[in-house]
Amino acid sequence: MTPRTTAPDLTEARLRELAGERSFARGRAYVDAVSAVEVRDDRIRASVAGTERYTAELTLGRRGLAGECDCPYGQEGNFCKHLVAVGLTVLSTGFDLPRRRARSRDRARGLDTWLAALPHAELLALVREEAAENHGLRRRLELRAASARQDLTEVRSLIRDLLDLEPFTRQGWMDPADARAYVDQAGQAVAAIRSLTGSGRAADAVTLAREGIGLLTGTTASIDDEDGRLAEIGAGLAHAHHEACRAARPDPDELARWLVTHALRDEAELTGLDPLDYTDVLGDRGTTALRERAIEAWKANRGGWPEKYLIQRLTKTGRDADMVIALHAADLAPNGHTHLLIARELEASGRPEEALEWAERGIREAENLATVDTALIDHLSDRYTRADRPADAAALRRDHFTARPSLLTYQQLRATAQVAGHWPAERERALALLRTANATVLLAALLDDKDTAAAWQTATESGASAVQWTTLADQLRPTRPADSLTIYQRLATPLTHQTGTKAYTQLVALLLSIRDCHQRLGTQNDFTLYTAALRTAQKRKRNLIALLDEHGL
Repeated sequence: MTPRTTAPDLTEARLRELAGERSFARGRAYVDAVSAVEVRDDRIRASVAGTERYTAELTLGRRGLAGECDCPYGQEGNFCKHLVAVGLTVLSTGFDLPRRRARSRDRARGLDTWLAALPHAELLALVREEAAENHGLRRRLELRAASARQDLTEVRSLIRDLLDLEPFTRQGWMDPADARAYVDQAGQAVAAIRSLTGSGRAADAVTLAREGIGLLTGTTASIDDEDGRLAEIGAGLAHAHHEACRAARPDPDELARWLVTHALRDEAELTGLDPLDYTDVLGDRGTTALRERAIEAWKANRGGWPEKYLIQRLTKTGRDADMVIALHAADLAPNGHTHLLIARELEASGRPEEALEWAERGIREAENLATVDTALIDHLSDRYTRADRPADAAALRRDHFTARPSLLTYQQLRATAQVAGHWPAERERALALLRTANATVLLAALLDDKDTAAAWQTATESGASAVQWTTLADQLRPTRPADSLTIYQRLATPLTHQTGTKAYTQLVALLLSIRDCHQRLGTQNDFTLYTAALRTAQKRKRNLIALLDEHGL
């Protein structure tokens, strides 16, 4: 048996599963483009040549096989063809990963031993030589040195350089490779700020974190951050700032001012910084100041979405009903919807009388009762009923029905008037209105009331839809089967000229009703002749005939 020389999770099947068939197939074609394979303890890194040269890295960790690549597709979090190519290269060339990992650890230990044995002067010369050739290393070392000697001016200057986007952008655009390099560099700034907090200089860290957030958000207006890399740095700076504030405990009023100012900036989403996360630092005094600042900003710009969103969150968190009312009252909707929101807020705060006043005000101030928010009508009618004011509830429903005559408003008026005990009178008024306003709704109301005599008269005089005729026939059938039969047969005739499952199903349903009418009338022979003629005329419609057979017709 051949001994296993690769990681258990590094198999063709696993590569295919992670990448999908398309990327796996493309990865096969890139095996020859893989070079400079490096093996670390749990990582395999290689260069893959394509339209550009990309760096792909496989991770063989406890959670199984994973990978990262700096190609555009890989930057979106996908397991790309380059990662497949690296994995297939390792599998096809017989890499002995355990042995290579052991060699990597031996090299690391050897390097550590050698560096530890170097005389101070030689080690210093080596570091200077490497720093001179590696700009990134030199900048990291300079930042550490400035932090160690507590040179805040120099640290600030270095952090500003690390967060400077200009060297990485081309006409306001940052390509994936540049974005990766920038994130690596900017990450050093975040680490430096956090190290200041850890070394007891949290107040300085607060200042530098704010400056860093300002630099980042102030220079990204023209940068496309579709892959979220700038947001990653923004979130890191926000976390460093919060961490520093916990340690430094800055003035609550001043912190509240800064938090509100930042939250109202258009670029605030880049950091994800939420003022409400700082309640542990602000305390009662700072939280009050935060809300007051938010109110001031909202009053100055009531139409601004950031201002409105912030104050809504703050008011809901503090359950300050008066603030919520002020927010909604500044922009009352003509259909009464905001009046309803205020009424609900007041009820939740245990102020039912004021809630009722706002609901009634919504009705009074509505531009047109026909377009008023029906939820407000329902709310106020319910409150009148609860307060043992059924007459007021019925009057409200009557006014709403008059303004918007429909089957629904008719049903609501009926339900409310029945509770009040005067539905007959209300019904006469409502039907009188419908006779002059809308014959279709009139017939729907009569059918809903099951007033078959009046519904028959209305349908005969003013006409009806097929659905209404069917409903009327269904209601008439127990007592007037002959009239129902006439309706059903009239509805069935046009269906015999149609094809398709829907038409066949409707026709069969009507035939079942026609059969029932004949049974009630004692004329079953007439039905037999009717269906026989129908089957003869429709014999070419095999699906219809099968459906008739299925129902015994």
